[in-house]
Amino acid sequence: MVFIIGDFNAKVGCDNEGLEDIMGKEGIGVRDDNGERLCEFCQANGYVITGTIFKHRTIHKETWVSPNGRAKNQIDHVLVNKSMRTSVLDTRTQRGTDAISDHHLVRCKIRLKLCKYLNRSKVKPKLDIEKLKDRQMREQYNVEVKNRYEALDVETLEEWCEGLEKVYVESS
Repeated sequence: MVFIIGDFNAKVGCDNEGLEDIMGKEGIGVRDDNGERLCEFCQANGYVITGTIFKHRTIHKETWVSPNGRAKNQIDHVLVNKSMRTSVLDTRTQRGTDAISDHHLVRCKIRLKLCKYLNRSKVKPKLDIEKLKDRQMREQYNVEVKNRYEALDVETLEEWCEGLEKVYVESS
């Protein structure tokens, strides 16, 4: 999962016509030149602008406020690769944080689904029991099983099971 987070000074706006795969309709303002370049970058590299996907009040979308308080823009963005778009639960600004900046903090909630790494060398191969329908394969299998039991130095399968029971009872 790759996130690109920063102050891009790019207004992407809310018009996503032809750009539905990289942004939503929830941006603010009108796209500028930096916004065009950011959109082109996202299209070329497979990223999504997450701040434009989620519906929030305007004050929760504005990431920068001018010193006089008149100009308010959404110019800080969080980009995530398209394959992880569904893992992003929410992106919005966090107003009132103690940051010495004219920018508001951008918060992105994600849900990670971690999968267990399987060591392929320890995974048991799946048995194809359909092959046992073939008479020759069944005989070959029986010979193989018989050879393995002979290596255990027992005369019959019943004798082997009795030995297992004795070990189990003695250890209990």
